Amino acid sequence: MAHGQAAMRNTGLPSVRRRAAAVLAGLVLAALATFTWSLSAGALPVSFDDLLTALSGAGGSMESDIIRSLRLPRAVAAFACGGLLALAGALMQVLLRNPLADPYVLGISGGAAVGALGAILAGATAGWIDAGAFIGALGATLLVFGLAHGDGSWTQTRLLLTGVIVAAGCGAAVALMLSLAPEGRVKGMLFWLMGDASGATRPWPALGLLAIGLTAALPFARELNLLARGEVTARALGVRVGRLRGLVYGLGSLLTAVAVTTVGSVGFIGLIVPHLVRLAIGNDQRLLLPAATLAGGVLLCAADTAARTVVAPIQLPVGVLTALIGVPVFLFLLARHPR
Repeated sequence: MAHGQAAMRNTGLPSVRRRAAAVLAGLVLAALATFTWSLSAGALPVSFDDLLTALSGAGGSMESDIIRSLRLPRAVAAFACGGLLALAGALMQVLLRNPLADPYVLGISGGAAVGALGAILAGATAGWIDAGAFIGALGATLLVFGLAHGDGSWTQTRLLLTGVIVAAGCGAAVALMLSLAPEGRVKGMLFWLMGDASGATRPWPALGLLAIGLTAALPFARELNLLARGEVTARALGVRVGRLRGLVYGLGSLLTAVAVTTVGSVGFIGLIVPHLVRLAIGNDQRLLLPAATLAGGVLLCAADTAARTVVAPIQLPVGVLTALIGVPVFLFLLARHPR
């Protein structure tokens, strides 16, 4: 009987791997299709041949200049930041063993918003706005992590509650700055709060960090699988839980800080995408982390393309579209799994 059960497990394992491989391959194809759509769609439509010519660097037409200087950086920034937020959300959820955990709930985005809006209110240039967002995000990270430690008793619940309180405080600070801002700057501040990839002219650091972050997280995937079963089980199996928590929280915070600095405050990516990928391929972090990264990039790149083309020439904040997608999806997941 034991031999029969082992045989059933062995026959089921290849099917799971084939399904995961099919999902990953589908996400890669979706990423290529989304990039093609993002680079060709707009007020000036571009044919596929012109697109290939522009990407090869051979063309010198207006279409080629628009693709290389405007659409390509924006598409790369949206894809990279979507991947950063989804990877950070997946890490936070397994770290805290809470399906509601994501970088925004933990106050990291709120800190970035305070830093960026403070720079906008002071009349700073784009570079200083990015620096303010990054400093604000890291400051909120240190504040949450420091307060959650308290007298040394670090728990998932304590960290989550501390993040919620810090996020609420950042929200109050943002409301105060919006009320004090002159009318000429309020629209730009609101666009940043709702997410805006139009000013992302330097996407390559975010894309590089995405590759580095995923490469750094995958070696800890097995330990994260054990941590998902409970802290006691993980410690019994040799996982250094304290070190793992610090590494994962620091990495997730850095990923979020760079994403928010690049495209502003975009919600629901880090919350919804890991859930959807988990439904498709399970909770094995070795597969979940790269799949969530690809899915997050595809979702944000597609949402940004839709935001600039649906009611063109008016551009919508991309965070509005991600919220319109994320809210019904989350309600569906909640109804599907009421426990």
